Amino acid sequence: MSEKINLSIILGSVRIGRFGEWPAKMIKEVAEKMEGFEVSFIDLKEENLPNFESAVSPAYITNKDYGNEKINSFADKIRGSDAFVMISPEYNHGYSSAIKNAIDSIYVEWNNKPVGFLSYGSAGGARAVEQLREVAVELQMAPIRNGVHIMSPWNLTDEKGQLKSGALDEYEKPMQNMLEQLSWWAKALKNARNS
Repeated sequence: MSEKINLSIILGSVRIGRFGEWPAKMIKEVAEKMEGFEVSFIDLKEENLPNFESAVSPAYITNKDYGNEKINSFADKIRGSDAFVMISPEYNHGYSSAIKNAIDSIYVEWNNKPVGFLSYGSAGGARAVEQLREVAVELQMAPIRNGVHIMSPWNLTDEKGQLKSGALDEYEKPMQNMLEQLSWWAKALKNARNS
């Protein structure tokens, strides 16, 4: 049996009553059922990273010390990951400030690793993901083609704000497809990083 891929699922909304918790839970469960993944969950709300304010670009940090305990702890989690699923809402045709802040706070830990995107919003979060793909390339990441785009999430919850029964069922297969593609890239890039 081959070595497992360390997959980090990153929940990028920090809002009260956020929708993202439901697809995050679901994709974590889907990934845990698949062979080959060791899954961890990173909630940016719990990370509570300080606003990026470093005078020095994280690209120039070579000693693994970003000068802040929270950022260093976050960097350790990202360093230990082989692949990522970033979960982002779409706000005003863009992605969340929490994701932008997390991305910008570190650098080398993202390099040469694949990332898939699960998004939600009026256009399924597609416009947010389009921007995130460009940012991922600048981080020397490999954004994969397959993604999961949840349309009109406000129609998937009831009057109490709870997810309607079966509301995400149609997204299970796209999640599997994305994770399979992510696994292929993660293995290829892990081999390359280790050679």
